[in-house]
Amino acid sequence: MPEVRFVSSAAVYVPLALACPADISWKAFHRPCKMAAVTMKPVFASKFFLPCAVVTLFSVFTATFSWAQQQTPPASTPPLAQTQPAKPAPPDAQTQNGQQPQDDKQYTIQANVNEVDLVFTVTDKHGRFIKDLQQHDFALLDDQKAPAQVYKFTQQTNLPLRVGIIIDTSTSIRQRFQFEQQAASEFLYKIIHPKSDKAFVMGFDVTPDYKQDWTNNLDALNTGISALRSGGGTALFDALYSACRDKLLDVSRGQEPVRKAIVLVSDGDDNQSHAYLSDAIKECQRAETIVYAISTNVSPSRDRGDDTLQKIAEATGGRAFFPHRLEDISLNFADIEDELRSQYALVYKPADFIANGAFRTIYLFCLDRRYTVRARQGYFAPKAQ
Repeated sequence: MPEVRFVSSAAVYVPLALACPADISWKAFHRPCKMAAVTMKPVFASKFFLPCAVVTLFSVFTATFSWAQQQTPPASTPPLAQTQPAKPAPPDAQTQNGQQPQDDKQYTIQANVNEVDLVFTVTDKHGRFIKDLQQHDFALLDDQKAPAQVYKFTQQTNLPLRVGIIIDTSTSIRQRFQFEQQAASEFLYKIIHPKSDKAFVMGFDVTPDYKQDWTNNLDALNTGISALRSGGGTALFDALYSACRDKLLDVSRGQEPVRKAIVLVSDGDDNQSHAYLSDAIKECQRAETIVYAISTNVSPSRDRGDDTLQKIAEATGGRAFFPHRLEDISLNFADIEDELRSQYALVYKPADFIANGAFRTIYLFCLDRRYTVRARQGYFAPKAQ
């Protein structure tokens, strides 16, 4: 297969199909391995030393040949679309009691600290979701390096869903509040599958107000939304920070991977928060949570609050919606539902990974430049225990 490289002033982009394990250099596919050799120069020795020299050289040759056999690199890595995960599954995912493991579409691999679960969507220039791409159609840089290994790639992933519904209950949105409650309830009834998915409900004005904790009970979620009451100031950043820290940061730790998302309904204004916008965004990134924002500003022009919602959504790999009519809010919820059912999932091992708590950037793109990939901009590496 010909070598493919995408060169910019910043880095070299390596397609996922050509990404290799960390212990195999890609240069190995283009030149033979170097082996130690014994160089001999002609010498004149007495008959007394000649037998000793022959024995010594034979011993060196035998040891070198044995070492070379042990160090011979494996055959060329096939395209990752045809490669099975090299890391063995943990005991709970392997065959037990004569039963076969679950279907590949169900993730049963527990994530290690050096594995990244990346959920993303692909759209064309008209915003339509592209759902049939393969692993070799993408290229990825993690902290400006190609991944050391890709463990799993899934189209239209059915990973369990964890969704937080966060609704602005401040005085500024009072006139639209009831309509937003109804649209949010309809959304949960459509998107939550009780066998695998869960959601929580939170309202906020000057303080977060959790009306329903994690549950798969749709009636309880609907009751939580109906219990929200409007009034007071707006502390948007505090509410977003609290939701990620208290509800989403550790929701999947020690369990199978899940998709985590927040649906934020607000006008984007903030006049009471102690946290800054950057604090809220970083906490979403630590929790690996996508934020979908629906603006309640239905005026013809966008204001500062709309720009705030756009920044939050872009930084976390989500989308911001700006309806022109109240009736469009239901359509925006339907768009989010469609996107959550059109996501790809990628599990990979970063190259040169260090568990130091630092932020690592992610750059994922489609080799077919007609398509746009939407993914989070990065993540915080966990800190070593």
